[in-house]
Amino acid sequence: MSIWWSLHLRREAASVPLARRLLLGTMETAGVDPDISYELSVALTEACANAVEHGGDDGRGGATAAYRVTAYLDGERCRIEVTDAGPGFAHDSAPVRTPVRPARLPHADAEHGRGLCLIEQLTDHVQIGNKPGRGGAVVSFDKILKWKKDSPLVAV
Repeated sequence: MSIWWSLHLRREAASVPLARRLLLGTMETAGVDPDISYELSVALTEACANAVEHGGDDGRGGATAAYRVTAYLDGERCRIEVTDAGPGFAHDSAPVRTPVRPARLPHADAEHGRGLCLIEQLTDHVQIGNKPGRGGAVVSFDKILKWKKDSPLVAV
């Protein structure tokens, strides 16, 4: 079984639950274990929240740029990629780095700074980097799927 979808979303907070609900609905329909679905939905929420907060403008002076979410459920793995049009990761000179290990963890009372760490803890593999050319950040992650018993879309 293979399912994929891609969303082009406005950089607004209201877009984050839309992406999360679509992912959860897709995984429920496919018969993915609810715990795995939940972990991936939290990781997606963090990646989308980062794109909304740090995604930059559209390069044409527009205050609300867009970002893209693409999800692939292919066989036993789910891969999710979130890309934006912001300045990218200035601290990262390499196009991709993994695993995500911040130089300094945020203070326990901090309101921000945990998103990439959460994504790393909830998924099996994380890649972050910058889009070539016009810039922008790319956060992708994947996780091996577990299935509910008698899942309707799992090949026997």
